[in-house]
Parts: sequence; C-alpha cells; structure tokens
Amino acid sequence: MGKGGEKGGGSGEPEAQLRFYTWEEIQKHNLRTDKWLVIERKVYNVTKWANRHPGGQRVISHWAGEDATDAFQAFHINPTLVQKFLKPLLIGELAAGEPSQDRDKNSQLVEDFRTLRKTVEDMDLFRANPLFFSLYLGHIIVMEVLAWLMVSYFGNGWITTLILSCILTTCQAQAGWLQHDFGHLSVFKKSSWNHIVHKFVIGHLKGASANWWNHRHFQHHAKPNIFKKDPDVNMLHIFVLGDTQPVEYGKKKLKYLPYNHQHEYFFLIFPPLLIPVYFQIQIISTMIKRRFWADLAWAISYYIRYFITYIPFYGVLGSLFLLTFVRFLESHWFVWVTQMNHIPMEIDSEKHRDWLSSQMAATCNIEQSFFNDWFTGHLNFQIEHHLFPTMPRHNFWKVKPLVKSLCAKYGVQYEEKPLGKAFVDIVGSLKKSGDLWLDAYLHK
Repeated sequence: MGKGGEKGGGSGEPEAQLRFYTWEEIQKHNLRTDKWLVIERKVYNVTKWANRHPGGQRVISHWAGEDATDAFQAFHINPTLVQKFLKPLLIGELAAGEPSQDRDKNSQLVEDFRTLRKTVEDMDLFRANPLFFSLYLGHIIVMEVLAWLMVSYFGNGWITTLILSCILTTCQAQAGWLQHDFGHLSVFKKSSWNHIVHKFVIGHLKGASANWWNHRHFQHHAKPNIFKKDPDVNMLHIFVLGDTQPVEYGKKKLKYLPYNHQHEYFFLIFPPLLIPVYFQIQIISTMIKRRFWADLAWAISYYIRYFITYIPFYGVLGSLFLLTFVRFLESHWFVWVTQMNHIPMEIDSEKHRDWLSSQMAATCNIEQSFFNDWFTGHLNFQIEHHLFPTMPRHNFWKVKPLVKSLCAKYGVQYEEKPLGKAFVDIVGSLKKSGDLWLDAYLHK
C-alpha cells in the first residue's frame, strides 16, 4: 500500500521461494512488531515498511492478519501502479485449500461487492467533473473576497462583524468539505496533484495540516466506529459510545464524568470546543512533533493572510477574537454534520466483517436535497462515500441505487433519514449510552 520497501519488510524471501500459508498462520501476525496482510490472495509482510506508508502506519496496521483486498482497492486510485511497490514485500500466497476471505466471511457477498465496484468503474463514476470542483473552489474564494469588501466598505460595527463571521464560517466549513475531496484523491487522476492542492486548501485556506488529516481520517475510513482503531470514537473518557463501552465502564465503576448526563453536557463540550481547542492543539503539536514542515509553512501562510487582511480593521486582539469566534461557529457546523452519520450507528470492538458490512454498520445517509448536499459537502451520502472513498462526490447519487440493491439482496440495513432527525439521533444515542452506563454502574 504505497511506495515500496525492503523484501518482505526486511524479512521476506526471494519470489522463487514463496511459501503458502493458511489463515491460521497469517492471523498470528497482527502485532505491533509483526504485521502481515493479504491482498488478492497474496501475503505481504509490512512490518518494517508500515512506518513509511504514505497514509500512515496505523491505517495499514489495522489490517494486519486480515484480507485487505477491498481496503486496498478503496484507498488507491491506481492499484495497478501501487502493486509494483508491493512486490518487494511479497512473502507468499494463500494455500490452495484456503478461502479467499478470512474468518468465515460471506464469500458471495464479497464477490458481489467487487463486481459492483467493477460496474461502477465501467460506468466511469470515479472520473471527476473539473467544472464542479472549480466552481466549488470559486464560491469559497468569492465569499472570502466578499467578507473583505464588506468590512472595508461598512466598517467594523457589530452587525457587520456578525455577518462577516457568518460568511467566514461558511468559507471555513466549505473549504473543509473541499479539502476532504482532495484528501481522498477524488479530484485528479494523479495522486500527486491531489496531494498538492490538498495542502493548499487545508493549509492556506484553513490553517491546518494535510498529513495530520490523512493519518487520522484514513483510520476512520479503514475501521469506522471500531474502538482502538477509529480515532473518531476515541472520546478521551469524556463520552461513552455505543452499547458495549458504557456497560464495560459501568461494571468497572469508571466515572470520569456523569455519563448519564452526557447528552446534556455534549452541547457545552463537543460542538463548541472540538475545532477551536482540541483540533488546534492537536494540529500544531502534530506538525511540530512529526516535523511536517511543509504543512506548517502552508498553515502559517493562512495566518499571515488572515491577519494582514483583518488587523487594519480590528487590531491584533480583535482579529484573534474574530478568528476564535469563526472557529467556534465552524465547530458546531462540523460536529453536527460529521457525527450524525456515525454516533447513532453501531460502535463496538473489532468484529472483522467484510468491507460492505463493516461500512454499512457504521454509517447512514441523510435525505438528498440541494441544501443538504451543499450544507454537508455531500456527506449526506455517507454510505456511498465510505464504500467508495475515492469517488467524486457529485457521482454518489448515481451509485446509490446499486448499493441499495446489493444491500437488499443480502439483508444488510441501508439507513436513510431526514437531516433534522439525524441531529436529534445524536443526542438520543448519547442518552441511551449514558443510561446503559448508569444501569451497569449501579446494578452490575
């Protein structure tokens, strides 16, 4: 999965001496210091090479001991090219009597999903529309210019500043959805072009780090809603999620916070603080600790541009306050949109499901409308996005009927709901988990 490495991660054998392995043997190699995985029945030792994986070592490590074929296909826009770099890591193949899927996965479902992917490729649904993304970037830049023109013409009064804050918040939110497109390699045919523009959008337009986002977000896509693998469900003991974690905390008498009230303090902690506090600290510390100097330079360019633009009108402290207020507003927008598809869904430990089943268990869709598409950056098609993360978002509606048909064939739930209900379900899910914790804490 990436840019090559030593033969067998430093311990592989020459191709002429390739061995044949059983799943029982492969599944033993799922440790921090010993990682094997399977792609299209070929066994790769990625132990030493994982640290050089462009998407981060954790995302590839999450698949150690498993069949990673569908994940490999999902994350790479040119798997044939990447296969050449996998060659030095090849140590063997599955034995002839071994099934292609591990852990008794439904082989027919897996094959049907791969057939669906081939159909989608034949329909050319992985081809981006340059006009769509050009207009999308254009409308963000137009709003940035409008904000500057407004404060230049009307001054820095309270009403002007409030309107200005809303415009800048919209710019930040929409730039967030756009960087998401480039981060998933869904705009250009070449990965390098996507990476370059991704750094510009997330760095210069938002002041954040492309590498930080990649390493965090790809883990979420690889193992969504899986404890210890999806960083998005690592709530640092502030919240308990799903049905099993609350009971475990309750039985162990863990009470970092009164979780039976988490659906109430959610409003005070999660939406207001995620971006302006937690993400900002994490982004800056990550860029410095991991020496992401290019990302840091792009982020600095954002802050230079911002302060040059607004210090003449608000001064240094006023500009800092305005920026913090915009981050505060954006954080609410971001949290409600990104959590509505996941928190109400199944959140649990690793169950080693097939790609389709694991993504469907962790995601749901929001009803389509022009506003919902724009407001959520097409994340209202969360199911299709998770199944095909490199697909340009303007094509999600085209593949949706095919996905629904496949799910119906195998009895896999395809959940879709109105936007308002999705927001309400976040709070309802937190309340349910909190009640489970309280019951276990008091009675088990």
